[in-house]
Amino acid sequence: MLTNIGTMEIETERLILRRFRYTDDDDMLKYWISDPKIQSLYSEPVYRTKQEVKELLDKYIHSYEKNDFYRWAITLKKTDECIGQIAYFLVDNNNHFAEIEYCIGSLFQRKGFATEATKAVIQYGFDKINLHKVQICHKSINLPSRKVIEKCGFTYEGTLRDFFYQDGKYIDRLYYSILRDEFMSKLKGLK
Repeated sequence: MLTNIGTMEIETERLILRRFRYTDDDDMLKYWISDPKIQSLYSEPVYRTKQEVKELLDKYIHSYEKNDFYRWAITLKKTDECIGQIAYFLVDNNNHFAEIEYCIGSLFQRKGFATEATKAVIQYGFDKINLHKVQICHKSINLPSRKVIEKCGFTYEGTLRDFFYQDGKYIDRLYYSILRDEFMSKLKGLK
């Protein structure tokens, strides 16, 4: 049985994963939510105005009242700048698994931030929520995301062929998962 506790703050070496605030709007627009390339990689709309971002933040902030809502602002520990987001956007209470999505602004990619945030959220899921399995997917065109997934220890499960139609072509969706025992044994191996 899952222990849904909602979105609580997580601290890593360089990041604070926390609930979104209305004051994140400028960073969101500056770093990622207005970037068509970033948003298209995880099939989200582009937000161009502060009003559009405020409406999205209204949705997130009001959802924090639910104990099975998990969405974090990825912020730099030193500056509190919001450089992206990470979430368990799907939580299956009956089967004890959740699926992660994340995005990081292009200025902050290839610096290990996505890997650091993803590992922390996986651990949160196993330690705090009592998940049995965490799954994740990416578009076949998103090779940097695949590298993050591999660094986090996920196992490839399969491909949904021609799942997305984007820019006049079909794109596959690749699925991965990690089980609690696998993640815990990898952690022990690092010590």
